[in-house]
Amino acid sequence: MDEWDLAVLGGGTAGIVAAKTAGRFGARVLLVESARTGGDCLWTGCVPSKSLIAAAHAAHSVRSATRFGVHVSLPKVDDAAVLAYVRSAINQIEPVDSPAAIGAEGATVIAGQAEFTGPSTLRVTDDAGARQVRFRWAVVATGSAPSLPSVPGLAEADPLTTDTLWDLTELPRRLAILGGGPIGCELGQALARLGVEVTIVELTDRLLGKEEPEVSSLIAERLRAEGVTVLTGTGVDHVADGTLHLTDGGTIATDRILVAAGRRPRTTGLGLAAAGVRCGERGHVVIDGRLRTSNRRIYAAGDVTGRLPFTHVAGVQGGYAATNALLGLRRSVDYAAVPWVTFTDPEVAHVGATLAQARRRHGTRAHSQRLHHEHVDRAVTDDRTDGFTHLVIGPGGRLLGATVVAPRAGESIAELAAAIRRGAKVRDVAGTVHPYPTYADGPWHASLAQLRADLAAPLPARALDALRTLRRALHPIRGGHP
Repeated sequence: MDEWDLAVLGGGTAGIVAAKTAGRFGARVLLVESARTGGDCLWTGCVPSKSLIAAAHAAHSVRSATRFGVHVSLPKVDDAAVLAYVRSAINQIEPVDSPAAIGAEGATVIAGQAEFTGPSTLRVTDDAGARQVRFRWAVVATGSAPSLPSVPGLAEADPLTTDTLWDLTELPRRLAILGGGPIGCELGQALARLGVEVTIVELTDRLLGKEEPEVSSLIAERLRAEGVTVLTGTGVDHVADGTLHLTDGGTIATDRILVAAGRRPRTTGLGLAAAGVRCGERGHVVIDGRLRTSNRRIYAAGDVTGRLPFTHVAGVQGGYAATNALLGLRRSVDYAAVPWVTFTDPEVAHVGATLAQARRRHGTRAHSQRLHHEHVDRAVTDDRTDGFTHLVIGPGGRLLGATVVAPRAGESIAELAAAIRRGAKVRDVAGTVHPYPTYADGPWHASLAQLRADLAAPLPARALDALRTLRRALHPIRGGHP
């Protein structure tokens, strides 16, 4: 029976980071991937979607160039060329996540299926047949997959998901998107900019429900201004003959349907019960703060854990799982300071608590400071003053959360994430020199505005007045030479 220090199930971001980390430690590492290494991020998520968004941005920039006094003819979108560009971006990044790259770090990669047969054993099946494997520790990193809502007629309509969208050779003329979360909004805007008639159907009363309410309103307004039909507070009752029949009585005729309304963990066929690994009610692998499962030899990382479903979180979890297992460390991920970005235009970047969350914990001692970006000079020069910065502030002026809505907001949020992680106060951000003119001026000016408000409060104002009076008395104005 083969014996390994660490067995990793899944070759997405979490699994790759776990395997490479363990390989660098000199451990004997086995990674088993049933499809292709790189995971959803490379093949069906981050890389293709951001490539599509880049192409869509180029088309939109041409259409909107007249506001700068630049007059050009309307762009012609070549569907095949756009989709070829998306695939070229995947192909350029793929070698970084390839079996060869993972092997170069000291791990062995097998393309096949892995199933637990006991608390410390696996059955690995590939083209050469099945073999038994024994491990000291294991990491489950099998990720998640799109899920279809239980809507009559939906499955028969051959809906697209983020797994299958990229198999298209041409874009549909009309597309209905089920789900107004980050994926639905990002792809909806991008495809509309590429000439698709897009309708977004969201069951709840607003888009991007995890963001501040002002974000939802701004993004909905922007999408509608670009020709996207946005329907909130309604669902799909059934699908028939290419038509969505809505719960409010309306109908949507469409050529294709894209489901962007949730994901489910990939745990089927892993033999978790045989290994003594417990799953939660929603099917996610249950982990403790150190990423251990109910079997202390087995850890889990990435989307399969049901924690924040982001590539950057999966990578951190994968690294922590490997080091905790192999080195006996007790590291845990600080989820309170994890930023995320919705790559609409403008981008929506968030970290930490929303104002509602902060007030549930701190009551009226939590408040916010918002700066609209007409006060940010870079936004003025770019004609992009539609965004804002929103800071959530707790007792003692501590920064608890932040939202930035602006072009490249994902870059601006990193500073605020670092500030929240180290427990910094708003005055620390205000006291940091920022480059001018940049969109980072939004968080900086919002911090300065809060600092000015703090100094205008009765007690600080009286203290400032007393100091000013004292300085005047000690340094009177005198005539003549000094």
